[in-house]
Order: sequence, then structure tokens, then C-alpha cells
Amino acid sequence: MLIDICSCPTSLTEREALDAWNGVVLGVLSHGQATGGHLSNLLELAPGFAMGHAMKGLACLMLGRSEMLPPARAAGAEAQRALALGGATERERLWCLALEDWLRGKPSQSVARMEAALRIDPADTISMKLSHGIRFMLGDHHGMLRSIGRVLGAYDQTHPLFGYALGCHAFALEETGQYRQAEITGLRGLEFNTDDAWGLHAVAHVYDMTHQVDRGIDLIESNANAWGHCNNFRFHVWWHKALLHLDKGEVDAVLDLYDTKVRDEKTDDYRDFSNASSLLMRLELEGVDVGARWVELAELAESRTDDGSLTFADLHYMLALIGDARPDAVARLNLSVAKNARQGDDMAAVMHRPGMATAQGLAAFGDAQYDAAFSHLKHAQRDFQAMGGSHAQRDIFERLTIEAGLRAGRLAESEMLIRARSALRDGAADAFTETRLAEIARLNALATSSTAAE
Repeated sequence: MLIDICSCPTSLTEREALDAWNGVVLGVLSHGQATGGHLSNLLELAPGFAMGHAMKGLACLMLGRSEMLPPARAAGAEAQRALALGGATERERLWCLALEDWLRGKPSQSVARMEAALRIDPADTISMKLSHGIRFMLGDHHGMLRSIGRVLGAYDQTHPLFGYALGCHAFALEETGQYRQAEITGLRGLEFNTDDAWGLHAVAHVYDMTHQVDRGIDLIESNANAWGHCNNFRFHVWWHKALLHLDKGEVDAVLDLYDTKVRDEKTDDYRDFSNASSLLMRLELEGVDVGARWVELAELAESRTDDGSLTFADLHYMLALIGDARPDAVARLNLSVAKNARQGDDMAAVMHRPGMATAQGLAAFGDAQYDAAFSHLKHAQRDFQAMGGSHAQRDIFERLTIEAGLRAGRLAESEMLIRARSALRDGAADAFTETRLAEIARLNALATSSTAAE
């Protein structure tokens, strides 16, 4: 029995296989491009290592696409065959159970399995990361903070993965509004693990949420070590940079980042898609002509209208469909969301609320029915958190809700939403806040002068 880089015992017996597993762990923590190669090597060297098969299956499910279900199920079957050989540790058995739980539509129970593994060894960084990642998909930001808070004391500066743990802590702090502590923690983590893209991105979130745009741009440009090695997560880092440039009104820089970084590779990963569709919609809301860029996204979104794996993904597909004005596909996606909301599992609950109302609101917005759009979106807004992702990612739906209200003339309600959005951002007034409040003041002044003229 060999000890892995997390300082946890494994059932592996060959040093080469352990090295491959450690490569997987480091790859997942750093979002590295080489992770898949390490996993393939591990399963070739140690086909009886159940935790490796569980990792493969969980990774498939975290991709949030229906075509990944068959390989996830196949990985689950391999994991069970490996368990039957005997010798697995309790941690390894818990990972296999986590995969089975998610395959039954209960990722929330998968989180509970990871937390059980952390009770065995609180410094089990990879189990912490999986709990963190699944909670992120479920919109459980307070759970992320509780989880890392329970185990952080098990680390010291000698633990080789200490910086990655700090990066997860930083992100959880940021998502729960503790911006200054998140910044300090994330930057400290980068001192220990310089390739921690997640920790870097946590601090980028802080600078976005608190309107420190120049600091955010400098952070990304001066820390290439943290994202240069990344898999597609590097596109998300560039998306953050684009948001910061947009806040400064530097539209040419945003479009260049979209074309050369954010959407340079036309992948079908929902995370890459959400970067692209939300960025284009932000540009359009600022009156920018994005040209034919919607077409590629809308073609992909049309092929996904029956996917139904993840509410967050479906709503970003909807952005592309309304962006390219494809009403038939919009209607199909709305029907699919309503159907999937009746399935009775964890994801169905999110499809039901806020998924259905948000999808209906987006469809109405695309059809220029702004009063209906505002009613639907405002109804869903209090539950946006449940769709998963980050505050920065979900902000496109906040912006669309506010924009629908303004276009519908529902100024007082829109102003309340703007003020609440600003409060979430530590009171910072970004360009969106300033321009929309100015528009409300202008429209109110017009209404007052019109009344006086009568």
C-alpha cells in the first residue's frame, strides 16, 4: 500500500502507477492539460484501481453533456469490478459510491461521500476539490466554505498541496462576499503552488466583483504560470480578462479576446460555451454589434436543445438561440426544460426552479416582450444561485433581468435590483450600474417634465 501526494494511503502497489495517480491529482487541482494522459496511463498500469475508474466517471459527469453518460456508466461498471477484487481502501470505496450516486441523479449525495472521505483524512486535497467542484455546480457556495473551513487546519506549509487548498478557500470566501480575505488567501496560495489557476481565478473574481479592473487585468497578465499550462480553463481566465476590459469600455480589446482566446477553439464544452455566449450577450446589452459571431454558437446550441443535463448549460444555450433569433429552437429548448423539470432528481429540481422561469424569460426577451421577460426573470432571480456557477457567471442573467425591466418601463423595480446587485459587489458601482442608474434618472426626469407640462 503506497501513500499518495495527498498523504493518503492507496491500494496501489507499484510506484509507476502511484506516480500516474499523483499526476492525475495534480492535474485536477491545477486544471492541467496533461490530466487525461495521466489518467489513461494510470488505468493501463493499474486496471484494478477502483478510484481511478471512479475519477474517470466523475470527470465525465462534470462535463455536463448527455453523451458523457455512457462512458460514465462504463467507468462505474469498471469501478465495481475493481472493487470486487478486494483490497480497496474506504476512501476508494466512497469515491465509487459517489459515482453511483451521481449516476442515479443525486450529485448532492456524491458530495456527502466526499465529505465522508475528508473525515477519514482532512488533508485529502483531491476529495476536498471534488466536493468543492460538485458544490460549485450545485450553487452551494456556503457549503463550499463550510467544507474547506472544516479541513484547512489539517494543512501546514509543508503539505505539497497547501496552495491549492488555499485557492479553494479563496474562491469560497469570494463567493460568500468576503472579498478582502479572499484576495489575501488567493494570493498567498499562489506563493505555494504557482500553477493554481483556480486560486488565481478566485482573486480575479474579487477584482471583478469589487470593480478593481486594472488590478484584475494586471493579475492575469503577470501570472501566466497559473494559467499557461491549463486545459480549457485558460479560456475562462481570458473570459475574466475580457469582462474587466468591458467594464473599462474597451470594446475592441474584448472582441479581440473573444476571437483569439475565449472562442479561438470552437469546443462543445458547456463551460467554454457559457464563456462565449454570456460575453456576446454582455456586449449586445451595451449596444455593440457582434456581427456573425452568434451563428457558430447558435448552431451548436440547436444541437443541444434536447440535452437536459445541466440547467446552467441549457440557459446559456438559450442565450445563443435568442442572440441569433432562432424562435423554433428557442421553443424546443423551452419544452425540453419543462420536460426535464419533471424527472425527480437533483437536476430536475433546478430545472424546475429557477430553470423554467429563466428560460421563459430569456425567450420573451429575445422576442422583445420585455414586460413578460421581466416578470419571468424577476420571479426566477431569487433562485439564480441554484443554477450553479459563480456570481460573475450568473451576472448575465441579473443584467438581462434589469435590462428587461428598464425596457418595460418598470423603473422602480429595476432600480431595486440594481441596488441589490451593487450591494452584493461590496457597494462597488461598475459601468453597468452607473449607466443603468443614469438611464433610470433620465427616464424619471422625462416623466416628471411631461407631467409638469400637462
